[in-house]
Amino acid sequence: MLQPTDIDVVVFDVLGTLVDEPTGLRTAIHEAIPDADARHAQALAESWQGFVADQQAEIAEGRRAYVDSEVLDAEAAHHVLDDAAALGLPAASGVATTSGTSANPAATHAAGAPSEAVAHLATASRCLPAWPDSVAGLERIAALRPVLALSNAAPTTLLHLAARTGLRWHHAVTAHDVAAYKPAPALYQRAVQVADRPPERILMVAAHACDLRAAQDAGMRTCYVDRPVGDPPTASDHFDAAVAGLDELVAGLR
Repeated sequence: MLQPTDIDVVVFDVLGTLVDEPTGLRTAIHEAIPDADARHAQALAESWQGFVADQQAEIAEGRRAYVDSEVLDAEAAHHVLDDAAALGLPAASGVATTSGTSANPAATHAAGAPSEAVAHLATASRCLPAWPDSVAGLERIAALRPVLALSNAAPTTLLHLAARTGLRWHHAVTAHDVAAYKPAPALYQRAVQVADRPPERILMVAAHACDLRAAQDAGMRTCYVDRPVGDPPTASDHFDAAVAGLDELVAGLR
């Protein structure tokens, strides 16, 4: 059983755990492809996430050199717009980039799609909406313990995401730091190194059981947080804690 005195540092997954990635992607898709209805937006968002997951697997298996998530998002934007075009859904022209900043140059051309629509989608991950309890809950936890974000998202993505949502962490470790995506052991080992505490005194919090299994393998304590889009534990998983939301986690750390 997890005791508050057992934990010196709290490590948070970001995508899915602190922010609602599917909703943010669907919103960006609606803005870039105005004729997409809810069913189309859902399918295109799933296509986006599936494409990124496939590319990360290619990198993990050594069939592709590492590129950061900004590059993968740019490629996913092309992929989704091509899917939309095949459905007869044109991309909008004149739409601004989601973050209000320049997108990766690789995102500026897609077959038949205005460059503004490509860039808008390519920066969608920079302004995903936080879950209702994330900002206040993370703020309260950061007042109790050092908080480390551990994410597949690129540093640029996390910078804009934190600025737009108000999410607070004291430091972030990203896939970019070790040129590998979760669940690569190097990413969790880097988090332990940065935290500078024994791994058994570090708590990994995530809505993804696969994330928590990798953290366990690195010796970290684990807490599953229930989210509508998470990867729930199986019967064979044995995590140190499970909470319905961040308010419950705050209470457990006091």
